[in-house]
Amino acid sequence: MHNVALTRRRTLLAGSVLGGTALLLTGCSEDSGPGGGRAGVDAAADARLRGQAARDTAALLARYDATLAAHPGLGERLRPLRAEVARHAAAFGASPAPSPSTGPSTGPSAGPRAGASSSAPASPMPSGSAPSASAVPPDEKQARTDLAAAERRTADARAAALVGAAPELARLLASVAAAGAAHAYLLTEDGA
Repeated sequence: MHNVALTRRRTLLAGSVLGGTALLLTGCSEDSGPGGGRAGVDAAADARLRGQAARDTAALLARYDATLAAHPGLGERLRPLRAEVARHAAAFGASPAPSPSTGPSTGPSAGPRAGASSSAPASPMPSGSAPSASAVPPDEKQARTDLAAAERRTADARAAALVGAAPELARLLASVAAAGAAHAYLLTEDGA
């Protein structure tokens, strides 16, 4: 008798798993039909999320440029991070930004922008989001701290946007948010 009860439990468990799988598959296939209204809504929502991420990244890139202009001595430390932010901007669909003219060598940051014909951002940056070089703190450590705070805010916004994103965009947002958190750590770490 004991084996019968165990078999029934397994049968019920297997049935519920199969039923749940069928329900998920049905839910996924409903959106793929002709005129799938939900798919259009999801695409529009993803376009808005991607556009916001591109604007936020362009503002962060401008903040890097302002910090580099105010503190050329930070170039060796900031240029690799700026290059990553420029790649993130490109991944979100923002137009490439010109490399700051802080020194003769721009290192790896020149690669993704090579061949760019326009230096205008994809969309206007929010007012006050990126400081001019004169608005960057005169102390290098404070300038790095401010840049790290901007990286954290941007990473937090991307993490919050994951909830409403389609899987492909969610993976991109998560990856870029993790990179931003790493950048914030590197900016606040003392030493090189």
